[in-house]
Amino acid sequence: APGPTWGSCSVGVFICLDCSGIHRNIPEISKVKSLRLSHWEDHEIQFMAENGNELMKQKYEAAVPIYYYKPTFKDCQVLKEQWIRAKYERKEFFESWKSFTYEAGVRDGMLMKRGRDNGQFLNRRFILSERDGTLKYFTKYDAKEPKLVIKVDTINATFQPEKIGNPNGLQITFLKDYSTRNIFVYHESGKEIVDWFNSIRAVQLHYLKVAFPGATDAELIPKLTRNFLKEGFMEKTGPRQTEGYKKRWFTLDHRRLMYFKDP
Repeated sequence: APGPTWGSCSVGVFICLDCSGIHRNIPEISKVKSLRLSHWEDHEIQFMAENGNELMKQKYEAAVPIYYYKPTFKDCQVLKEQWIRAKYERKEFFESWKSFTYEAGVRDGMLMKRGRDNGQFLNRRFILSERDGTLKYFTKYDAKEPKLVIKVDTINATFQPEKIGNPNGLQITFLKDYSTRNIFVYHESGKEIVDWFNSIRAVQLHYLKVAFPGATDAELIPKLTRNFLKEGFMEKTGPRQTEGYKKRWFTLDHRRLMYFKDP
């Protein structure tokens, strides 16, 4: 966030109050102090002066893949925490030669999925395939046929912890038979759900590069997953205006305005 009031005297970066809490939860990596209220040793001040945010960004973000979502202070907690842990704890972007789990081509795992009728979350198997350009889910782990096949070029994924009722809640929106549908999932591991999110973005970028070989990365990145512009309840009536108003959930997604009976 603008105007950071904390610093990590072991990493050498200035951080906001929110991020200071995340850094504090990784004590073996980061030691945080308030810029105004804490006592700073001379060697700590010297370390901050010699490093700083821009220099550490060059070091710890040297090899961030272009599809990887870099959260801002406005994003949800799980995105910010996993971004910080990926940089400083796991050092995922430290070396350009490292291979990323998001680029494996196939991601196969279990996610908790909300049922369409009863709202109950059940463990379901999901398979993301770069070769097929699809995301499939199965009601049973050993099922031969998927319950649903989703084309990655129709997918939007956005974190919705409050709507889903879980801090790691992810909403996957997609087109099926010319209508918009939603899947709500989560995983108990913050790393796992963020890895799924960035794997979807990686597969989407691969698909777009094949579909639009002449396009630049700058042109393709905005076509990956995006946050909704606005969501909320409004009262809606029919076109003849003879029906009563009914409460509906509206979502503004880029140039599309959608509404649903429930969030």
